[in-house]
Amino acid sequence: MHGDPAALKVLQEVFGFERFRGPQQAIIEHVTGGGDALVLMPTGGGKSLCYQMPALLRAGTAIVVSPLIALMQDQVAALIQNGVRAAYLNSSLEMHEAMEVENRLRAGELELRYIAPERLATARVQMR
Repeated sequence: MHGDPAALKVLQEVFGFERFRGPQQAIIEHVTGGGDALVLMPTGGGKSLCYQMPALLRAGTAIVVSPLIALMQDQVAALIQNGVRAAYLNSSLEMHEAMEVENRLRAGELELRYIAPERLATARVQMR
Protein backbone atom coordinates (compact mmCIF):
# COMPACT_ATOMS: atom_id res chain seq x y z
CA MET A 1 0.00 0.00 0.00
CA HIS A 2 1.53 3.31 -1.07
CA GLY A 3 -0.57 5.50 1.16
CA ASP A 4 -2.16 8.89 0.83
CA PRO A 5 0.40 11.72 1.14
CA ALA A 6 -2.27 13.93 2.72
CA ALA A 7 -2.90 11.31 5.41
CA LEU A 8 0.80 11.03 6.20
CA LYS A 9 1.07 14.81 6.41
CA VAL A 10 -1.86 15.00 8.88
CA LEU A 11 -0.41 12.10 10.88
CA GLN A 12 2.93 13.88 11.22
CA GLU A 13 1.88 17.52 11.51
CA VAL A 14 -1.30 17.22 13.59
CA PHE A 15 -0.69 14.08 15.64
CA GLY A 16 3.13 14.09 15.75
CA PHE A 17 3.62 10.47 14.65
CA GLU A 18 6.16 9.48 12.00
CA ARG A 19 4.27 6.45 10.72
CA PHE A 20 1.08 4.46 11.15
CA ARG A 21 0.90 1.45 13.46
CA GLY A 22 -0.51 -1.94 12.51
CA PRO A 23 -3.64 -1.71 10.35
CA GLN A 24 -4.24 2.03 10.95
CA GLN A 25 -3.24 3.17 7.48
CA ALA A 26 -5.48 0.67 5.67
CA ILE A 27 -8.42 1.47 7.96
CA ILE A 28 -7.99 5.23 7.58
CA GLU A 29 -7.74 4.99 3.79
CA HIS A 30 -10.83 2.75 3.67
CA VAL A 31 -12.91 5.09 5.86
CA THR A 32 -11.64 8.22 4.11
CA GLY A 33 -12.74 6.64 0.85
CA GLY A 34 -16.29 6.29 2.18
CA GLY A 35 -16.11 2.78 3.59
CA ASP A 36 -17.34 1.50 6.93
CA ALA A 37 -15.12 -0.13 9.53
CA LEU A 38 -15.47 -2.00 12.78
CA VAL A 39 -12.10 -1.60 14.48
CA LEU A 40 -11.16 -3.92 17.32
CA MET A 41 -7.82 -3.12 18.93
CA PRO A 42 -6.52 -3.31 22.48
CA THR A 43 -6.47 -0.25 24.72
CA GLY A 44 -3.74 2.04 23.45
CA GLY A 45 -3.73 0.34 20.06
CA GLY A 46 -4.59 3.47 18.09
CA LYS A 47 -8.34 3.15 17.49
CA SER A 48 -9.03 6.85 17.97
CA LEU A 49 -6.75 7.78 15.10
CA CYS A 50 -8.86 5.53 12.84
CA TYR A 51 -11.82 7.92 13.12
CA GLN A 52 -10.04 11.18 13.89
CA MET A 53 -7.87 11.12 10.76
CA PRO A 54 -10.73 10.54 8.27
CA ALA A 55 -12.59 13.40 9.95
CA LEU A 56 -9.70 15.71 9.10
CA LEU A 57 -9.22 14.35 5.59
CA ARG A 58 -12.87 14.63 4.54
CA ALA A 59 -15.13 17.66 4.30
CA GLY A 60 -17.76 18.27 6.96
CA THR A 61 -18.06 17.44 10.63
CA ALA A 62 -17.54 13.94 12.00
CA ILE A 63 -19.82 12.88 14.84
CA VAL A 64 -18.23 10.64 17.47
CA VAL A 65 -20.60 8.89 19.89
CA SER A 66 -18.93 8.12 23.21
CA PRO A 67 -20.48 7.11 26.54
CA LEU A 68 -17.33 8.05 28.45
CA ILE A 69 -17.37 11.73 29.42
CA ALA A 70 -13.79 11.80 30.75
CA LEU A 71 -12.43 10.17 27.58
CA MET A 72 -14.45 12.58 25.45
CA GLN A 73 -13.06 15.58 27.36
CA ASP A 74 -9.47 14.28 27.19
CA GLN A 75 -9.64 13.58 23.46
CA VAL A 76 -11.20 16.95 22.62
CA ALA A 77 -8.62 18.77 24.76
CA ALA A 78 -5.77 16.95 22.97
CA LEU A 79 -7.29 17.64 19.55
CA ILE A 80 -7.73 21.34 20.30
CA GLN A 81 -4.13 21.51 21.52
CA ASN A 82 -3.09 20.06 18.13
CA GLY A 83 -5.09 22.70 16.25
CA VAL A 84 -8.15 20.58 15.45
CA ARG A 85 -11.57 22.23 15.68
CA ALA A 86 -13.32 19.84 18.06
CA ALA A 87 -15.97 20.03 20.78
CA TYR A 88 -18.08 17.73 22.92
CA LEU A 89 -21.71 17.75 23.95
CA ASN A 90 -22.57 15.90 27.14
CA SER A 91 -24.16 16.35 30.56
CA SER A 92 -21.08 18.12 31.97
CA LEU A 93 -21.89 21.28 29.99
CA GLU A 94 -24.02 24.17 31.17
CA MET A 95 -26.89 25.12 28.84
CA HIS A 96 -25.02 28.13 27.41
CA GLU A 97 -21.96 25.93 26.70
CA ALA A 98 -24.11 23.35 24.91
CA MET A 99 -25.71 26.11 22.83
CA GLU A 100 -22.24 27.37 21.90
CA VAL A 101 -21.30 23.90 20.63
CA GLU A 102 -24.54 23.70 18.63
CA ASN A 103 -23.90 27.17 17.16
CA ARG A 104 -20.36 26.20 16.16
CA LEU A 105 -21.70 23.04 14.51
CA ARG A 106 -24.31 24.98 12.51
CA ALA A 107 -21.66 27.51 11.45
CA GLY A 108 -19.44 24.73 10.10
CA GLU A 109 -16.72 25.51 12.64
CA LEU A 110 -16.16 21.94 13.87
CA GLU A 111 -14.22 19.09 12.33
CA LEU A 112 -15.13 16.65 15.12
CA ARG A 113 -18.08 16.71 17.50
CA TYR A 114 -18.17 14.20 20.33
CA ILE A 115 -21.60 13.46 21.72
CA ALA A 116 -22.93 11.28 24.52
CA PRO A 117 -25.45 8.59 23.48
CA GLU A 118 -28.24 10.10 25.59
CA ARG A 119 -27.87 13.36 23.66
CA LEU A 120 -28.63 11.55 20.39
CA ALA A 121 -32.15 10.80 21.61
CA THR A 122 -33.09 14.44 22.17
CA ALA A 123 -35.34 16.16 19.66
CA ARG A 124 -32.98 19.15 19.37
CA VAL A 125 -30.08 16.97 18.23
CA GLN A 126 -32.19 14.92 15.81
CA MET A 127 -33.42 18.10 14.12
CA ARG A 128 -29.87 19.29 13.41
